[in-house]
Amino acid sequence: MGQPVRDYLLTLCVTAAVTYLLTGPVRKFAIAVGAMPAIRARDVHREPTPRLGGIAMFGGLCAGLIVADHLFNLQGVFELSNEPRALLSGAALIWLIGVLDDKFEIDALIKLGGQMIAAAVMVIQGLTILWLPIPGVGTVALTQWQGTLLTVALVVITINAVNFVDGLDGLAAGMVCIASAAFFLYAYRLWMGYGIEAAAPATLFAAILMGMCLGFLPHNMHPARIFMGDSGSMLIGLVLAAGAISITGQVDPDLMQIFEGSERGATHAMLPVFIPLVLPLTIIAIPAADLVLAIVRRTWNGQSPFAADRGHLHHRLLEVGHSHSRAVLIMYFWSALIAFGTVGYSVHSASMWIVFVIMAASAVGLVLLLMPRFTPRTPHWANRFVPPRYRHRAAEQAPSSSPSYDEKPALVASGAQQGSAEAQMGEEGPERAPVAVGVSGVNGATAIGARSRFADRRSIDSSR
Repeated sequence: MGQPVRDYLLTLCVTAAVTYLLTGPVRKFAIAVGAMPAIRARDVHREPTPRLGGIAMFGGLCAGLIVADHLFNLQGVFELSNEPRALLSGAALIWLIGVLDDKFEIDALIKLGGQMIAAAVMVIQGLTILWLPIPGVGTVALTQWQGTLLTVALVVITINAVNFVDGLDGLAAGMVCIASAAFFLYAYRLWMGYGIEAAAPATLFAAILMGMCLGFLPHNMHPARIFMGDSGSMLIGLVLAAGAISITGQVDPDLMQIFEGSERGATHAMLPVFIPLVLPLTIIAIPAADLVLAIVRRTWNGQSPFAADRGHLHHRLLEVGHSHSRAVLIMYFWSALIAFGTVGYSVHSASMWIVFVIMAASAVGLVLLLMPRFTPRTPHWANRFVPPRYRHRAAEQAPSSSPSYDEKPALVASGAQQGSAEAQMGEEGPERAPVAVGVSGVNGATAIGARSRFADRRSIDSSR
């Protein structure tokens, strides 16, 4: 059992190293070709940042597959299954569409059609859902058309869910890395614990996906030096969907009868994770929830579901008062709680302590989520030991005179005087002065108050 783990670890490290080393040259290439779009109204960053990070991630994917093909314990994945080749074919197509979008910003419907074609390419080469385990019924075989439609739907939903959540530095790569880590534990348990070799391709996909995200994250953490763009977000979404398709629609629960006693018992034993992986709302619950809320919100407002806005979950966290880094960490926390909680429950579904731990962690997450709404009163003697926003306002020196408009942005950036600055500016006052590039505190790096830090949403640019 130790040899496969070392091979997976080697594959992960090679993928991460290649992705990391390629990202620097790709950044220079993106700047040279002008893949640095102007800042849009919905963007959080303040400086034009190059895209095309997906080029480096695709290079890491190819390197990981090549290395795995030459490792003794992983050669069987390529000899007994055509799924790695199917993944590479679909990934190459979706990556090419993403590169064109990062440079020329193609239409959303064209991207949707490309996503469907990429999914169809994988289906043609055998990466498709063949059956589904239904609780209380057992294994239900799907017709060719049913399997194809379900596979295409899963790929499109997963790709767009990851693409929708890619709005803050390091957010999409980190959340997908957390999801793939939980997915790897689940798939590896099926392969090595139950001896189901059909789970080996999904285990390999999860290890490579972790390497792609880990290699790109150092360049993408706040403040990001390069964005993955659609070439990266659609690519990692497709790889995540490919793993879900492989392990859900190809691993037959009948193989677990020797452990569970019957087909129905095996289906119930795998229910906590098997059914959610059909539509991977548990492993990528946060991106999927953001996708659904965005579609409902835009449709309710009479907009196209593909129209861009500033109402995503990560934008809401910034409006509540979280800094950029804290908003990203909160999204990491919820993704890890849902993903690893589900995997833990699938292993010990009869243990109620897992449910209590998940409930307690959820309560902690809610407290962290609402923390900016409750500013504690700090004693006078502790003012020098806490950040400015938590200091007692009576201890702060009042301004000698009413500040001019040119001085107001500086007051807004100060947590101790933000309330007075907002009161002076008022709702009918002039618009907030733009923040200069390079100024400390951009993107919520300093403390901010409860008032919205964004412009009026009615004037959002809908271009993607």
